[in-house]
Formats: sequence, structure tokens, C-alpha cells
Amino acid sequence: MNTSTKISRRSAITSIAAAAGALAGARAGVAQEGAAPKLKGRIHHSVCKWCYKMPLEDLCREAKAMGIESIDLMGPKDWPVLKKYGLTCAMASGAGMGIAEGFNHVENHDKLVESFTQIVPQVADAGLTNLICMSGNRKGLDDEKGLENCVVGFKRLMKLAEEKKVTLVMELLNSKVNHKDYQCDHTAWGVEVVKRVGSERLKLLYDIYHMQIMEGDVCHTIQDNIQYIAHFHTGGVPGRNEIDDTQELNYRHICEVIAATGFKGFVAQEFLPKRDPMTSLRQAVQICDV
Repeated sequence: MNTSTKISRRSAITSIAAAAGALAGARAGVAQEGAAPKLKGRIHHSVCKWCYKMPLEDLCREAKAMGIESIDLMGPKDWPVLKKYGLTCAMASGAGMGIAEGFNHVENHDKLVESFTQIVPQVADAGLTNLICMSGNRKGLDDEKGLENCVVGFKRLMKLAEEKKVTLVMELLNSKVNHKDYQCDHTAWGVEVVKRVGSERLKLLYDIYHMQIMEGDVCHTIQDNIQYIAHFHTGGVPGRNEIDDTQELNYRHICEVIAATGFKGFVAQEFLPKRDPMTSLRQAVQICDV
């Protein structure tokens, strides 16, 4: 075998190996691009659109590629867009009078009942099950009176909600930093409203960020009250930024606690990214994928 033959054969082998590697890489790339990553499935993942300054369809594509199943807080005009990308809206919006004007003031009841009566059937027709609602701000009401008023208002909607199998989900928010004077600012108060209404179609949105600020003891509170919780939101404390080790909550452990309760609902990322948004969102999904 002469030298030129050796060189030619060596070159050919090198070329074949390179081509095979390129082909394998291309196949891996296609698989990576075409299919969402395999998640463990113990946590259902969602994300809140308002945190990201990007078109909804772009967020849908990015979310789908991460294994996220839902976009939160979308109204009726957006539900078809989510469906186009094989996503749901685990927490629908579009009814009510805003955060400050809620069911704790009887003068709001007629308008709220009208608003929710219109949208609950739309939620049901879209195949969705959760619709957000608010207690409203105190505006001088003591907690017992605000609680009683909420019960009266919610009871006016429970027959429709039960018929349509749509759950009204009252959000727990902090009144210390972000939502001054908001009344449903402690888990115990929200749970008492749900108990007095006495319907499976009224539950709570437990926002982990907000409740860490107001009362702490997140894991025990979740374990003790999981039957009253329909949905979770995240956010780093302080600042509502990334949920990684730059803040004080251990979200991996919190999600382990949620999963251990047998919770079948969604955990939605609702943090304001300080770094590249999609990198931070992908990391958050990985943290919560327990």
C-alpha cells in the first residue's frame, strides 16, 4: 500500500466520521426543536403573559418548547391563540372590576354578578375550568364584614358556576408591598370565605410570592389548606424576580411539597425576569419540575 493510498483512505475515513457526526447532530437538533423536553409530570406548568414584553404567539412557541402547558390570565379573545399552539389557559381572566373593586363591597355585587354571569359560560364553552376573581380593597371595612360581604356576593354565582363546572378562584395578594389595602391578604381569611360559601366551585389562588411576604410558613400552609387551593403563582422574594438562589424561597422544595399533596392543578411562573427572559423561564420550569 503506497503513501498516497494511506492518505486517501485516512481522509475518507475522517470524512465519513465527520459526516456521520454531523448527521447525528442534525437529527438530535431536529428532535430537540420538534418536541418539548420530557418533564416529570408531577407539576403542571403555566406562565403569566404579563411578565414578558413579547407577542403572545412568540411566548406560546417558547412555552410549548419548554414543556409548559398553559398561559395564565388570558381573556376570551386570546384563548383561540393558545389553542392553536396546543396550550390551555389554566387561569382565565376577563371578568370583574379590577383588583381594588371586589366582592367585599356589596355595592359592587350587581356589576360583578353581571360580568361573571356573561363570562362563565364562555369559559366553559372554551373547555376551561378556572376564572380569577378578587376580594377587593378594604376601604375601611373590617375583616369580618368584608368576609361576610364576599360570601353573599359569591353565593349569587355558585349555581351558575356549578352548572358550568367553572371554579371562581380568589387570589391571595400581599397588602404590605404591592397591593395596599387588599383584603384577601392572608390564607386563613380566604379559606374562611371558601368554607362559608360551601361550594367546590369557589377556591383560592395561592400566590407563593405574596404569601411569603404576608405570613411565611409557606409549605405548612399549603399542606394544611390544599383542598381550598386551585392554582399557584410563583415569584422570587424580595422583588418578584427569578425563583433561583438569588432570593429567599426554596421553590424546588415548595414544589415537592405541592406534588406530595396529590395536587393536580397548575403552578404558574409569575416573576419579572432581570436576565434574559426565556433563559430565566426555562430555568424556573426546571426548578419546579420535581
